[in-house]
Amino acid sequence: MRLPSLSLALLALLSMATAAHATGTAVPLWPSVALPDGARQGQLPALTAYIPASNPTKTAVVICPGGAYHAMALDWEGVLVAQWFNQHHVAAFVLQYRHGDGHHYPQPIDDGRRAVRWVRAHAKTYQLDPQHIGIMGFSAGGHVAATVSTHYDPTTALLHDAVGQASARPDFTILAYPVITMDEAFTHLDSREHLIGLHPSPALVRELSNETQVTTDTPPAFIYVTDADTLVPPENSIAYYLALHRQHVPAELHVFRTGKHGSGLGQHEPLLSIWPELLARWMAGLGYMEQG
Repeated sequence: MRLPSLSLALLALLSMATAAHATGTAVPLWPSVALPDGARQGQLPALTAYIPASNPTKTAVVICPGGAYHAMALDWEGVLVAQWFNQHHVAAFVLQYRHGDGHHYPQPIDDGRRAVRWVRAHAKTYQLDPQHIGIMGFSAGGHVAATVSTHYDPTTALLHDAVGQASARPDFTILAYPVITMDEAFTHLDSREHLIGLHPSPALVRELSNETQVTTDTPPAFIYVTDADTLVPPENSIAYYLALHRQHVPAELHVFRTGKHGSGLGQHEPLLSIWPELLARWMAGLGYMEQG
């Protein structure tokens, strides 16, 4: 992807970043992006900030909603989750990454990396600890989060601005019923098709199968999935957990017996409603959230 020069667009971005301290304010991720013909204006990649009244641990989470890389569940896998984090005194930034026709790999992953860099570069503005920046993803958004967590070094579409100088490595990863692999054996085929097409090369399939990309430097992870998920096989979550375990990366996996795919915070499914509390305990144990 080729990005235009900075100039006036960068000045506009910097001024919007200052205004973004208010909850619910969206800011563009890039100074400007040349959209393909026919692309929707809503495809401009952006972050929406949700800032709590207090944040004792100075933690922030970039949230990547799901939608099989062709839609986006911004409400129940974005806004509601950000509000939950605010209630627990953690800042949240909901990412609208590019998806759908004309926005295939690497664009969504570029946006995920840029989002982590953006929050870290603006840590002082939001009174955050730059070493307390995590990423969270649901379903295909989980693939974005896991890919950023295992591919934070690539410099695809990296601008040489203040944001581009910040690290894209998340300090922790949260995955809810995620797509992890592009391997046909247990991927989510719609997500795979919308990200890398019908006939991707074997090399690209392996590169974006995150269970094969884990190293000792991959961030710690909390993973939640249900055994009853018929859309994204739970093998995705299990394979990522096992890869982390083999590399001695701290990880916690919860597999619930029942529950549909796309359940968000689980508030409508009594057996799942406990999982956010389990997440809160995990984050508190690592110093990313106050003890409840």
